[in-house]
Amino acid sequence: MNRPLHGLGSATPPAVVAGTGPVTMLSEGTYPHSHGGVSVWCDQLVQGMPEIDFRVIAVTGTGREALAWDLPDNVTRVTAVPLWGPPPADRAPRGRLLRRLLSSYERFLLSLLDPAHESHFGTELYELAAHARAGVLGPALRSEDALRTLTATWIRPGTATAASRPTLHDALTATDLLEHALRPLVAEPPAEGVTHAVSGGLAALPGLVANQLHGTPFLLTEHGIYLRERYLGYGGGDSRWPVKALLLGFYRMLAAESYRRAALVTPGNRYNRRWEERGGTPADRIRTVYNGVDPMAFPPAGPEPEVPTLSWAGRVDPIKDLETLIRAFAVVRTEIPEARLRIFGGVPRGGEAYRESCEALAARLGVADGVVFEGRVEDIRDAYAAGNVVMLSSISEGFPFTLIEAMSCGRATVSTDVGGVREAVGDAGLVVPPREPEAMGRAALELLRDPARRAWLGERARLRIIEQFTLRQTIDGFREIYHELLSPRDRQPVAEDGAAAASGWWGRPDPGALAAGGDR
Repeated sequence: MNRPLHGLGSATPPAVVAGTGPVTMLSEGTYPHSHGGVSVWCDQLVQGMPEIDFRVIAVTGTGREALAWDLPDNVTRVTAVPLWGPPPADRAPRGRLLRRLLSSYERFLLSLLDPAHESHFGTELYELAAHARAGVLGPALRSEDALRTLTATWIRPGTATAASRPTLHDALTATDLLEHALRPLVAEPPAEGVTHAVSGGLAALPGLVANQLHGTPFLLTEHGIYLRERYLGYGGGDSRWPVKALLLGFYRMLAAESYRRAALVTPGNRYNRRWEERGGTPADRIRTVYNGVDPMAFPPAGPEPEVPTLSWAGRVDPIKDLETLIRAFAVVRTEIPEARLRIFGGVPRGGEAYRESCEALAARLGVADGVVFEGRVEDIRDAYAAGNVVMLSSISEGFPFTLIEAMSCGRATVSTDVGGVREAVGDAGLVVPPREPEAMGRAALELLRDPARRAWLGERARLRIIEQFTLRQTIDGFREIYHELLSPRDRQPVAEDGAAAASGWWGRPDPGALAAGGDR
């Protein structure tokens, strides 16, 4: 989906930022190799600040992905760090080096599974990073010695898995997933400028190592809460408890280390800020910066379609909960048989089965004739104009672009109450609980039956964007932050007195709680 870009940032960029060092943007599965909300946000930043030298370290699937964006001249370097594909041709460690590495690995595993060892996470993460850059970590983690180390750690008293009975298959699965998750440690850590992770999780790894080795200021922006989405994902997965406990322990500790190391954390909404504060981030190191759009680039959408139509735009992905959207549409069809649902958006590689399951659900509900998967659209504004009402059905969001863009286009919206949605919508749209198709369907019916209210909400929505959520505000906010962090006098060393209180308000996962849904 291509989005128009106009009016980016200040008309005359301040010269004080130029020449003070690059900003290395750290991404995972997004910019510049794919489209979507976070990628749009990244493109806005680099386009809006042509005076800054941007570099990108992109965690990707295979490393062979083509660029999805035309990069401006100020993006001077893109380094892809693949998670999958064949392992690097590294050398296997032997003797004393292997024993040292496995000893560190054992302490690292214990920090993920036993609260008494959590304070060792950072120390061992950076030790493993040194082995990764030396080219010996991957082969060591794929060895039988590493499997035995993991199996022995799993059953130690005090660990979250002590009472479980992990199998050899569990050990192979967990080792494989963890080895791939640690591959970003091979990236060369930037020794100058600022690193800016545009999500939590694996994208943060090169920035954390750079901060440890060189004191490079680390900036963290979370659009959605990465850790929360891992809990949601693993809750519905097929892996057994020992595997889930290990991987969730890793993501939990990585989130805590990221919050501890960050010079600033910039959530996109107050909902994320609450997670970050409870996760251990000092309040004075959190600065909320909302996503914004250019109202001139997203003008009023014009006449509504004659046939009652709901439109949806985004990435066809389980986190977007298209099943609830389709079930809600079935509620609408019982009372407005001619209604249509148009779904705009691409399917990520590996997500084809999810789209097929959504199509099968529409067929089972008897509404397949009214549901159209339109695929990617050249101009995202066409997706918003296609509906009388624009829908958002996600179970997790930050401050979603599709919502604020639709609002700027003057369309009435029905959205799920997740992340920063309620902050974005205010009184200019309808907000319903996530995973409740009846409530979503009734809200859509309410608007489809009332043209005057749709028009009133659309006008209020556009005015709200103009007053509170413009792209200029977003660009200027991050320009100021970059300037602060690029000034050497503002750098503050991270205390090396142990890891953050990693359990935070998340606590440690238990096997019975992972399937719980909802956003609160």
